[in-house]
Order: sequence, then structure tokens, then C-alpha cells
Amino acid sequence: MTGDPRPDFFFLPAWPPTGSAVLWVSLTLVLAGLLGELAFRSLRLPRVVGYATVGAIVAAFGEGISGGVMNPSLRLIVDLSLALLLFEMGSRINLRWLRRNPWLLATSLAEAALTFVLVHLTLVWFGVEARIASAAAAIAIASSPAVVMRVAAEFNSSGQVTERLILLTGLNMLYAVLATNFVFGFLHAQYAGSWITALAHPAYLLGGSAVVAALLALAVSQLSRRLDLLNENSTLLLLGMILLALSVTKMANLSTLIVPLLAGLILRNTSERPWVWPRHFGTAGGVLVLMLFVISGSVWSAESMAIGIGLGVAIIVTRQLAKTAVVVALSRPSGISVRQGLALGLGLAPVSGAALVLLADLQSLYPHFAATLTHMIFSAIAILELAGPIAVHYALRMVREDNIR
Repeated sequence: MTGDPRPDFFFLPAWPPTGSAVLWVSLTLVLAGLLGELAFRSLRLPRVVGYATVGAIVAAFGEGISGGVMNPSLRLIVDLSLALLLFEMGSRINLRWLRRNPWLLATSLAEAALTFVLVHLTLVWFGVEARIASAAAAIAIASSPAVVMRVAAEFNSSGQVTERLILLTGLNMLYAVLATNFVFGFLHAQYAGSWITALAHPAYLLGGSAVVAALLALAVSQLSRRLDLLNENSTLLLLGMILLALSVTKMANLSTLIVPLLAGLILRNTSERPWVWPRHFGTAGGVLVLMLFVISGSVWSAESMAIGIGLGVAIIVTRQLAKTAVVVALSRPSGISVRQGLALGLGLAPVSGAALVLLADLQSLYPHFAATLTHMIFSAIAILELAGPIAVHYALRMVREDNIR
């Protein structure tokens, strides 16, 4: 019986070999892990600097976030990893602290407001259209929860500056989403010509997100009464519940940033006892967080940097001046020293994954408008993705809250 004629070594792989997506993802994880350990052990820097460096290398080969738009797979990884970190952050924020120390709330509100105003005015002074400057200023309010949580965890940081940094970062996230929602409303009024849509969309986002967050908090609270959430199986169950809530959030077009953060806040502030979670909810969560920093580090391109680096640097400098000035000015009334205030202001420097999500949400609604923001925001993210974790670590070392020597 004769079959189709084939060459003698047809069973060998084609040459040159072509790698699958699994190969490239695996190589990225290995390289990021190695560079992260090198940064931590040899340079005494946060591991996330190594992760972000791998992202920058990926972008140098043209494989970063192409065209300024995240594809659905990358967006899913970013949303999942941020959900874990924001839920963990929210569960550490005790709002009763603000009632006992109202200067903390004053610091938070003033810092966010001055950041918005100064970034807006600076961009307008550089010739940016006012509505574009407003959108960029709204995004600039946010500090990176991913960087703050990861660096604090890596160096076992604890103390006044660490706790205030987590508090202010969480509140900044809320303010940034609120400010961005107002930008959405303004754009609806301009582009759609409907004030009903302009008012209804932000109300729907905030109200719907609050409902989903409350349901998630209730489910986790009920689960904790029956299971030890530090148990491995319970951890997987908790992770699944967060991911389920995130899926519902995305299906309902709600805020993937507000839901996990608000759920954690509700848990923490409806219970007297502190909530303790496994770091980033185990190995799977750790991999997601690593990939978040690789993705955030890959946002730069020669085109983006050439077009937007000037405005990106202007955003970084103005934003940092605003945040540091307010925190230092109100440091003594709020109960810390000026040195601690300087460290706290420096620790608010990072902005990465959260800014990516806020920009992506804007792109999904008004892509042409968002395109005018992409180069300046991506340039700022690219710089702070490497400089931000170093700034947080240095800030914690300034006040001796870095517990790894």
C-alpha cells in the first residue's frame, strides 16, 4: 500500500522554528522573575523595577501596547491584577481614622484638588486644549495602588507613612474615577448633545459599581464566618469571587477600579477587626501582578516619546509639586513631621496601571478624543513605571519604615 510521498525527515520541526504565544509568555515570566530578583538582591531595589524593565525591553522590540490601545487579553490581565490589589488596599483603609484626624481628609482633598488644577493650568499654558487638559488632569490625580501595595509588601513596611500612603492612594483612586466620570459627562454633552446622558452615565457608573461592591463585600463577609480565608482552598474561593464580581462589572459596563476598592473599604469599615489576606491571593495572583508591571512597562514607543515626552514630563513635575506641597504644608497639623511629609509626598509619585485603565475607558467611549491624550499619558507612565517604585522605596527608607536591611 502506497501513501503520499513525504521527505525522509518530515517529522522534524520546521526551520526556522516559530514560537507559540505560550513560549513568549513563559520567556517573559522567566526573564521578569530573574530581573526582579536581580534588582531586589543585588541593587536593593523593588522587584517591580525588574518587571517593568522587561516591559520596556518588550516595547523596544515593537511588541508593547501597539497604537496606544490595549488588546482585550492585556486589558483582562490588567483588570484582574488591579482588582486583587485594590481589594486588598481597600480592606486596609480605616475610614474611622479620617473622623479621628480630619486633617488627613483635608490633606487628601487638597492634594487631589491642587493636582487637578495645576496639571490642567500647566497643560493649557503649553497650548493644550482645555477639555484635553481636564481629562489628563483627572487621570493625573491617581497614584498607583499596584506600586504602593507591592513595594510596601516586599519590604515589610509599616508605620505612619506607610499607612497614610495606602490611605491617600486609595482615596486618590476614588477621586480620579469621579473626576474622569465628570469628564465623561462633559464629553457626552459635547459629542452626543444630551445632558440626560451626561448626567445618567456617571450616576449609573457610580451607583451600579457601589451595588456590585456591596454584594461582593457581603459575600466575602459571609464566607469568612464559615471558612478560614487564609486556608489555600478558601483563598482560591475568595479569588474566584473577586473575579466573578469583576466579570459582572465588565458585563454591566461599570468601573473595574471602583468595585474592588469599594468592596474592600466596606469590609474594613463594617467590621472592627482588621482583614488579613494572603499576599496577592497566592501564586496565581502573584503571576497576574508580575504581568501587570510588564504590561505597564511596555507602554512606551519611539513615536509616543518623541511626541509626548515634553508634556509627559510637565505632568510628572507639576503633579509631584502639587502633591508634595500639600502633604508637607499639612504634615504637622495632621500629626507627622515635615520629614515624614516629604516622604509621603514622594511616595505618591507612581502612576501606572490605574492610569492605563482610566485612559482605556476613555478610549472605549471616545477613541478620537482619547488619542489626543495617549502620547502624553503614555510618556508619563513610561517614566514613572521605573522611577515610581524607586521613589516609594526611597520614601519608606527616609523614615525607616523599610524593614528589610
